[in-house]
Amino acid sequence: MRVISLFLAASICVVLGAGGMVLGSHDAQAQQAAATSPTDASHSPSSGLSQSDIAKMLPATDMGAHAARANNPHLAPVDDSQATPFDAASIPVNPLAPNADAVGAKTCVACHSQENVQASHSLHVGAFRAGAANSGPQAACESCHGPGSEHAKNPTAPGSIIAFTHDAKTSPQVQAGVCLSCHAGGARQHWIGSIHQNRGLSCTDCHNPMAKLSPEGVLAKSSINEVCATCHQDIRAKFNRRSHMPLPEGQIACTDCHNPHGSITKPLLKTDTVNETCYTCHAEKRGPFLFEHAPVRANCLNCHDVHGSNQQTLLVAPIPMLCQQCHTMTRHPNDLQSAAGLANGPHPDERLIGRGCLSCHSNIHGSNNPSGPKFHE
Repeated sequence: MRVISLFLAASICVVLGAGGMVLGSHDAQAQQAAATSPTDASHSPSSGLSQSDIAKMLPATDMGAHAARANNPHLAPVDDSQATPFDAASIPVNPLAPNADAVGAKTCVACHSQENVQASHSLHVGAFRAGAANSGPQAACESCHGPGSEHAKNPTAPGSIIAFTHDAKTSPQVQAGVCLSCHAGGARQHWIGSIHQNRGLSCTDCHNPMAKLSPEGVLAKSSINEVCATCHQDIRAKFNRRSHMPLPEGQIACTDCHNPHGSITKPLLKTDTVNETCYTCHAEKRGPFLFEHAPVRANCLNCHDVHGSNQQTLLVAPIPMLCQQCHTMTRHPNDLQSAAGLANGPHPDERLIGRGCLSCHSNIHGSNNPSGPKFHE
């Protein structure tokens, strides 16, 4: 019994000694961390950067316009700053009231109380009011509408203020110029000369900065597609056809393919060509292929109506009628196929039922197969 008691006492001593060593090691680590923490904080990666250094590292915004605006003879020159702060927003000149002076936002609100309530929550008015501490009380209203002294004297005089409506005397060029004084460059660098600019559209035909009608983009309607459909009713009707782009389902928008603010292409594509636009989603059709189909390489629109069609896969005509626009029946029975040979026609032909020509020539967009010239599978 004495031997067992001595053994138990020795075991307890060993356990307590090991626990003390563990606790001691933890205390030493804590003291070491406490001693080194101030040194680590003083050597943070950003401690050596000044505000000017950080400003130089930031990418340039499109609000200053940079060279795109400075080299444009249609726009007034501006400095090459990284961005135009709201407290430096200038008051545009009204060509129809060149001698007008700024009167301040309080004068405007005296008559336009309803507009003041509706626009107080908007991004533009809130930002201009925040910047009015340095640029003066005119920043909120007159930064867009121009000096208002002439308008205050005679509110019914046409053109006494820069107005953004179709029935106003202010020209669309002046209206767009006010917006471009801050929003030039970037996606709007091709606005001058674009089809929308040549048709006399102004920014407020699509945007409404005085009200929140859309989740983003201060649009005049609830979505981009609704804004575009205001004019492009024929295109909107195509989306109701049997085969259509997934735009009505909300999976894409008009601006996924088009830039409404202008581009180097006539249909305002976001890329240089139709095919490059299509390849954005249909990358498998890009190639390169050992054997290429000439009309496919030239333009996807040779075979597809991209907005909508009553044929399968947005085709402009049913197969094989589409293929017969270029191909005769070489090495095939020497007769042209017609709608009479379809499954519901008076003389059904097995060559037309199903996928037609594509039943054999399935790799119609291009092939890497040894039998590629015929685009077989």
